[in-house]
Amino acid sequence: QVQLVESGGGLVQAGGSLRLSCTASGNIFSINAMGWYRQAPGKQRDLVAAFTSGGYTNYADSVKGRFTISRDITKNTAYLQMNGLKPEDTAVYYCNANIATDRRYVYEYWGQGTQVTVSS
Repeated sequence: QVQLVESGGGLVQAGGSLRLSCTASGNIFSINAMGWYRQAPGKQRDLVAAFTSGGYTNYADSVKGRFTISRDITKNTAYLQMNGLKPEDTAVYYCNANIATDRRYVYEYWGQGTQVTVSS
């Protein structure tokens, strides 16, 4: 059993900053990819930023230069530093990871989501 637990969401004024954390725990052999998605009301869930299985980072165009994803491999934790927040960044942010539980199987996991609200 694997769990992703997120923290760090909240309410912030436009121009402010927040830092999200996501920690994976449980039966983890390796973490192949890890990142953040977000979903605003009435919209689809979209990629925000992620580490790929090759160790590269991907960012949505809308957050480039403002958001930074980082990770602590020793803690199975990924972080999303969000600076220069805008009202359009308001959404539920979900952690996502592709985790191998042994040498054969890789599964996709989602966190429970954390609300980020940016006031104008």
